[in-house]
Amino acid sequence: MKATYAAVAVCVIAAIGFAAGAAPPLQFVLGAIVPYAAIAIFLAGIAWRMVRWARTPVPFRITATCGQQKSLPFIRHAKLDNPFTTAGVIGRMALEVLLFRSLFRNTKSELRPGPRLVFGEEKLLWLGAIAFHYSFLIIFLRHLRFFLEPVPGFVTALEAIDGFFQVSAPVIYLTDGLIIAALGYLLLRRFTNPMMRYVSLFTDYFALFLLLGLAGSGILLRYFVRGELLPVKQLAMGIVTFSPVVPAGISALFFVHLLMLSTLIAWFPFSKLMHMGGIFLSPTRNLANNNRAKRHVNVWNYPVKVHTYQEWEHEFHDKIVAAGLPLDEVKNG
Repeated sequence: MKATYAAVAVCVIAAIGFAAGAAPPLQFVLGAIVPYAAIAIFLAGIAWRMVRWARTPVPFRITATCGQQKSLPFIRHAKLDNPFTTAGVIGRMALEVLLFRSLFRNTKSELRPGPRLVFGEEKLLWLGAIAFHYSFLIIFLRHLRFFLEPVPGFVTALEAIDGFFQVSAPVIYLTDGLIIAALGYLLLRRFTNPMMRYVSLFTDYFALFLLLGLAGSGILLRYFVRGELLPVKQLAMGIVTFSPVVPAGISALFFVHLLMLSTLIAWFPFSKLMHMGGIFLSPTRNLANNNRAKRHVNVWNYPVKVHTYQEWEHEFHDKIVAAGLPLDEVKNG
């Protein structure tokens, strides 16, 4: 039911975009007001999340590690899995952000007849995540041609590389197929895996369906419902130059695409997609593990009444002796 509700919600967004895009009086609302509102919500939401994370007290080093900590000279130290220096942290963060290293090393567990617990690799999940994220990044960079004039050289080069396998006109981009395949796999995984289906929320399905709708509408616009690109560029340039204009001749399907994009932008800071920024402020990732070399004192500590072991031993002295238990005060003379 959660997946059904999410799919219906995305279909409603698409229907609203198509209906409003087909009505000229409402095109300015979708083409100018909605994008500006989405960007404002995005920036305010990002700032709110970042400030909230930055103000969260982190008195101790609580790094998540899976390698040998630096200790004695003759014990080999895992510099990336358990970084001791800032350089090690930067290396681990770079591998995490660029290559999803922890996801690559992730394992899955399965209870099989016997019963016996079996562990296995989950490289398909890593491959699907890598394919989606890099495809989305390349598509985002390709779309800069609508917002910049003149078009930067790296955007033109990226388009040429992405469309290397030219088999038709217009050029078919490799990332268009990859992003649909990756999102389809991630969605199918939530449907077919009982554990994933159990823990999945409405927001998990909504994110996947919204991204599929965004990518699918963009593919339809490029390859099937082809229209004039000049009006679209005029609209995009009007947004970035704060002189919004909605030229005539723009397909209603484009407004479906734009409304889905605006929804994604506005919803991004309040969803799990915010892990893109959260990883940089995660104390389990961005701190060096030097707990053995340096003592970290909680600066937020305040005086509290404590009951020391010596006081407890003095209080129960007779009972401890009667029970035949040793006393520290006796051992210490």
